[in-house]
Amino acid sequence: MEIEIPTAKSLFIEMFFGETLLSSGTAFLAANDRESHCALITNRHNVTGRNQETGKCISPHAAVPDNIVIHFHKNTENFEDIGKEWVKIKLPLYREDETPYWIEHPRLGASADIVALNLNWGSDVAKYPYYFDTNLDYFNLVISPAENVSVIGFPFGLSSYGKLPIWATGFLAQELSLINPDNPVFLIDCRTRQGQSGSPVIAFRPSVYRSIKDGKISSTLSGSKVWEFLGVYSGRVNSESDLGMVWHVTAIRELLDEAAADNARRIAADK
Repeated sequence: MEIEIPTAKSLFIEMFFGETLLSSGTAFLAANDRESHCALITNRHNVTGRNQETGKCISPHAAVPDNIVIHFHKNTENFEDIGKEWVKIKLPLYREDETPYWIEHPRLGASADIVALNLNWGSDVAKYPYYFDTNLDYFNLVISPAENVSVIGFPFGLSSYGKLPIWATGFLAQELSLINPDNPVFLIDCRTRQGQSGSPVIAFRPSVYRSIKDGKISSTLSGSKVWEFLGVYSGRVNSESDLGMVWHVTAIRELLDEAAADNARRIAADK
C-alpha cells in the first residue's frame, strides 16, 4: 500500500466513559528528533470532554471521558505495509488519586487547548512522530496567507481506509508572524468538522516550495515532496464559519519539553 508519510502520522482516538463511547478525534506523536522524548499530542477538550470556553460537557451523554483508545499502526519492517493492520491501546485518563495523566502547557495551563500524554511503548506498535528538529518535518518553509495548508484527521470519525486519515485542505488565513506568544493560535480557512480536533496541520508541497536559508528567501523546484508541521487543529471559531483555530508549533514545542520533564521527574521519584 503506497501512502504519504504524513498519512501514517495521524492517529484515530476514541474517548470513553467506562464502556460508553463519548466522542472520537485525532492525535499524533511528536519528538524533537529520533533520540529525544516522544509524546502523544491532542486537544485538551478531547480528553476533558468539556468545551474549552464554557466548561460544559461536549457529549450528549452528559459524561466526561475516563479512558482513551488509541489506534496505532502495527509495527512492521516495511513502510509499504503501514495501513494494513492496527493495534488498539486502551489507557486510563486519570490516576488512582484522580489526577489526570495528561500534561498541560507549562505557561498557559488549562487555557491552552493542547495536551500531551506520556506512553510506554510496546514492540508491537509503530511510531511515526512529527520531528521538530529534523528536515523530515521541518524545512523552514515560507508560508503566506492564501497558501494551502492541510488538516489530516478523522472528520465525524470517518477514514479513507481502515484507520487512515482524511486530508482536508484549505488556506492560511493570516500572517504567521502575527502570532502572540501568550495566545499562540493562528487561523486557517478550511472546511473542517468535529473529529478533526487534535489533527496535525501541515504545509505539504509536492513540487515547488519557498524556504529561508541564510536569511534569504529562495524558491525550489524539486522532484521530492516536502512538508512542514505547523500546529494542531483545535476547532472552528463558531458553527457558522469555516475559519479554524490552530495552536502553533512553538506552543507544541513547549508542551513537549514539559512532557519530557514530567517523565524525568516521575522516573526519578520512582527510584
